[in-house]
Order: sequence, then structure tokens, then C-alpha cells
Amino acid sequence: MANKSKINVHWFRRDLRLEDNAALYHALKTKNEVLAIFIFDNAILDKLEDKTDKRVLFIHRELQKIQKQLHALGSNLDVRFGDPVNVWKQLISDYQIETVFTNHDYEPYALHRDQSIELLLAQNNIQFKTFKDQVIFEKAEVVKDDGKPYTIYTPYSKKWMAKLNDSYVEPYPTETFFNNFYKTKSTSMLTLDEIGFVDDSTYAFPKYSVDSNLLNAYGETRDIPSLNGTSRVSLHLRFGTISIRKLVRESKDISFKWLNELCWREFYMMILWNFPHVVNGSFKLQYDKIVWRNNELEFKRWCEGQTGYPIVDAGMRELNQTGFMHNRVRMIVASFLTKHLLIDWRWGEAYFASKLLDFELSSNNGGWQWAAGTGCDAAPYFRIFNPYEQTKKFDPEFKYIRKWVPEFEDFSYPSPLVDHKAARERCLETYKKYLAVAE
Repeated sequence: MANKSKINVHWFRRDLRLEDNAALYHALKTKNEVLAIFIFDNAILDKLEDKTDKRVLFIHRELQKIQKQLHALGSNLDVRFGDPVNVWKQLISDYQIETVFTNHDYEPYALHRDQSIELLLAQNNIQFKTFKDQVIFEKAEVVKDDGKPYTIYTPYSKKWMAKLNDSYVEPYPTETFFNNFYKTKSTSMLTLDEIGFVDDSTYAFPKYSVDSNLLNAYGETRDIPSLNGTSRVSLHLRFGTISIRKLVRESKDISFKWLNELCWREFYMMILWNFPHVVNGSFKLQYDKIVWRNNELEFKRWCEGQTGYPIVDAGMRELNQTGFMHNRVRMIVASFLTKHLLIDWRWGEAYFASKLLDFELSSNNGGWQWAAGTGCDAAPYFRIFNPYEQTKKFDPEFKYIRKWVPEFEDFSYPSPLVDHKAARERCLETYKKYLAVAE
């Protein structure tokens, strides 16, 4: 039986925090009490073959933190599992809901899902209000003077930086209205076992850092994979456990280089929004004419970190063992797969999507298309990273390589899968051939 008093609902998705949360702030400001919910979407979870996937573990742990905070406020987090439309039908039956508040999600599946939910809610006379939260600027907020979206990063970033001011990074003071959460008895949350996943109590997620020392040194240390020179904040940005506004406030007067990385993230989100064809195809359509070699055995060797190129293998092993790969090395391994092996960038993109803890569709897609030369603001196709030169420059003492490929100097280590010079020439010939056809 539906609860008699009208309530509003805040639907957590990629904003797993109570503080400085745009939609939650607007929900709590209303006259109605606010019920907080989260839905484990079976359409998403069913695609995850690995039932020990640490991203699901991360989400569950963050939900437990929110649940604990809400219990202390006399409220509760309603966590459900299933098809979102069916879950919402049940929620409509369980509660007298007036308005649903949530934050924007820009990915194609999320947009389709939200359209379905908005239609269902409208049929039940329930409003659906969404807000910008996971970026500083979204959609068409940073565009060329003629109103068209940028397709090159540098002019976009200049406009982004010029537009940035304090009003865009002011926090939403949600805590002012915490007494407006829906008052209800505390209940236990769905376990990971109940949604078909394994709860690994021994697993520790790497801590992130945005302290001033790291940010000050970021420009000098960010490309050295053997150093802890990066913030590791991307996982938390992906799931919204930290506010983008807080990160920009704390970094903009300390490190332009680090702020620039946050801008890159928004550039790729803008590209995804304005050019959704990039999800399945090349941004530069003519690059879809390329006939890739797609050698499955070579792809397997790449996945396993057995290419005979130590810097490439180190990156892949780091990814496979930890769910993380250093940003510089991501570029090296992506260039190697697409240029040296001539394997479709979509194969690599999908592998990263299955392994990266910080997987974010827009950034992953943008990074892979950049490396393959198929993207909007890409490295030109004739820029082919030399793994040996990259090693000399960024891991000259083999500290990173030794950590992940300790046998790289032994006879047991495989010989290179391809010769660099021959692979480079083959790549150039292939790209020229098919791009000439496309023209």
C-alpha cells in the first residue's frame, strides 16, 4: 500500500555522495521529504562476465557509506535490483511520489533509460527533474562563436578556461537541508550476493590524492609510470564520490596541467553528446574504410602482456592485475595495438572497458580514437609511438617495467611480436591506401 504522505525521490546514479550534489540539493530544498534510492540495473550488470568485478564492489561500498550517513539522519537508502522501468513501477506502488530528482548522464544507454523512466513517471503524474552535476560545462555550454561544437581540443580548452569562474564551482550546500530526508526505519541493504556478485572484503581500493604537493609536481611527474605522480581520482570522478566542483576549486590556482586533464574529460563528454556516432564508429568517418588485420592470436598476446615489447606488456599486466593503467602507458599500448598490429581500436576499447576501474565511455572512446588517428582531435595517423623510445624517455631505468615484467631480460621472455620498423611501414601503407579510397 502506498505511503499516504507525498514525498520526493533522489535517484543516485553517478553521484554517490551526499555533499555538494546538485540534484540532491534541489530535492532537499522542496517542501516534501526526500527518499534516496539506488538501482542496480540488471541490463548493465548482466554484461559483466566477471562476477568479482571490482567496480560493482566499489559502488556497493560507497552505497554502504551513504546508508550509514542516512541512518544517522533517521533515514534510509532504498537500494533495489532489476530492470529500472520495473523497479520504478514498484516504487510508484510503494510510495506517493510527487517529483523525482536526478543528475544528468550523457551516455547513450542512460539517455534511453531516462526517456523511458520520464515517460512512465509522466503517465503517473510524477515530475522528472534532472541537473548538471558531473561536469563544470556540458552539452553546448562551451561552443564556437557560431554556436557549433568544437572538434579540436586546444580552442575548446581556451574557451573552457576563459568561461570558468567562481560561480561555476560553488558547492551546493546540501547539508543545510539534511533534516528533510524521508524519516523511516533503518533497513539492511541488498548484499552483493543478492545481485550475483562476489564481495571481496580483503580488497583495498587505491587511495586518491589531490594535495598541493602532488598538484605542484604534476607537470613533472605525470608521465613517469614508476612514480606515484598521478592523483588516482578518475575512479571517484567516474562514480561521483567526489565533486568535480571541489576538484576544480582546489586545483585551479595550483596546477594548470592537472586542471587541463579535467578539461580533457569534459571535452570528450561534449564530443560524445554532440557526435554520438563515435560510440560505434570513427569520428572521422573515412577511417571506417580501413580494413584492420584483426589477428586474434596477436590480440590475445597483447591482452596478456606477451608482445615482447616490455613497456607494452608492463601496461597490460598492470591493467589485468589492478584495474588501473598509467595514462602515458595507455597511449603507448593503444598505439601499439592499432598501429603496430593493425587491430581495430574498438577491440582495444572494449578490452579496456571490461578491465578499467575508472572506465568512462567518453574518455575511453576519445583516448582510443586519439591513439588510432580516427578521432576528432587525434594524433595524426603517421604518428606511431616507438615503444623503445617511449621507454627511454619515461622509464629509462626500467623501474616500471621491472615491477610488471620481471623476466624481460631473461630467455623466457618472448621475442617481439612484430619488428617496429616493418610494422610502422605496414601501418603507413595501410592507412594511406584506405584513406585514399575514402577520399
